[in-house]
Amino acid sequence: MKAQKTSRTAQYMAFFRALETKRNQKDRIFSDPYAIHFVDSKLRLAVRLSQYSVFSKYINHTINKKIPGALSSGTARTKYIDELLKTAVSNGVQQVIILGAGFDTRAVRLDFLKSIPVIEIDHPNTSNFKAGIYKKRIGRIPENVTFLQIDFNKQNLDQLAEENNLDFSKPTAVIWEGVTNYLTEEAVKSTFSFISKFTQNSYVIFTYVHKEILKNPELFLGGEKLLKDLEKLEEHWTFGFMPNELPEYLNQFNIQLLEDLGADEYRQKFLPDRAEKGYEFYRTAFAVKKV
Repeated sequence: MKAQKTSRTAQYMAFFRALETKRNQKDRIFSDPYAIHFVDSKLRLAVRLSQYSVFSKYINHTINKKIPGALSSGTARTKYIDELLKTAVSNGVQQVIILGAGFDTRAVRLDFLKSIPVIEIDHPNTSNFKAGIYKKRIGRIPENVTFLQIDFNKQNLDQLAEENNLDFSKPTAVIWEGVTNYLTEEAVKSTFSFISKFTQNSYVIFTYVHKEILKNPELFLGGEKLLKDLEKLEEHWTFGFMPNELPEYLNQFNIQLLEDLGADEYRQKFLPDRAEKGYEFYRTAFAVKKV
């Protein structure tokens, strides 16, 4: 994955979180006061204007016209992963690893993670930028956060783990959000092999796209336009799963699928009052390392 692509993707997710944070307290499903610091000046202005109804409606309409369902899907997905992570921690997880962390701020915005080590793994460009933002806005890098940098063109996760003495004996929650659809089949397999090295009762929370979007995008609202736009940006999607095949795929790594929801399902779960369609091909899975 290109560094700039990772950074761009991370920025839009931060934008969505910042918009949610500006909603009325009774309407929003989470708050992320850090997100606005990870977006450019134009997006920051949009976030600030979104507190006014007329601008909020315009911003939502514009996003939904360009990428149907992406805003509500991304927002609900954030909340869904927060809840899955909370479940993993309540089940005894002692450390969290975030692969391709981007501008994920869970380590500082979720109270239940404050005393748990969080290891964020990403490309040096994104990682250094994020560390700089924390130092500027918080005054320091949070004590529970460790940044590990990796350039996949020169290194793999096993080498990184060995060099940094990662502890595979601790029950661990691995978050792998917004990444698999940009990888090769071999890279996905290699990463699951790495995840499988953690002790039993470790968890993995990951996202993927329905494989059918890659072959028949016309079956999904906005699918054809989205893939064409990605091609123009040279950020095309390369990998997906068929949901019914996922349990067997994970079994080869001694990982058991616990839950697998599409965007329409987790949007209904957390945003039932926001009637929006699209992005149903995006899915989030929750699995556990077996004995």
